[in-house]
Amino acid sequence: MSYLRTKTISHKQAVCALYKRIIRNLESYHPEREEARYECVLMRARFDENKNVSNPREAKMLYDSALKQLEAKAHPAPFKFPSSPGGSAFDRWDTYPDWLVDFWHPFEKARYPKYFALREQRKLEYIKYWEETKKRITKDDSSLTQ
Repeated sequence: MSYLRTKTISHKQAVCALYKRIIRNLESYHPEREEARYECVLMRARFDENKNVSNPREAKMLYDSALKQLEAKAHPAPFKFPSSPGGSAFDRWDTYPDWLVDFWHPFEKARYPKYFALREQRKLEYIKYWEETKKRITKDDSSLTQ
């Protein structure tokens, strides 16, 4: 869950995150790529005007005013990426699990003979690897109990 914050962030990180939120908001208002890019360049120029502010109080005031402007001009239905929280495909499988291929009909498997031959070989290798690992683990466990 990379969207949950578990530590404090520096002022620079907060400004970068605010900038990204503003850019995403502009992209929501301007679905045409050229318009959105133009607005983003103008916004970047506004941020670059204040990038050399060394007074922490003034920097905090600028940050707070930009945050208030963002909240005032927030898009009512912002664009969300499909796999992001709030997106249409959030918490869905992007790819299907590998074990589904095991349930294909033999006629379907016959279309890809090399793939399924290699797949069966890899499955046998994995079973052998697992049995060796299991023996090693049980051997280590038995030495602990004695």
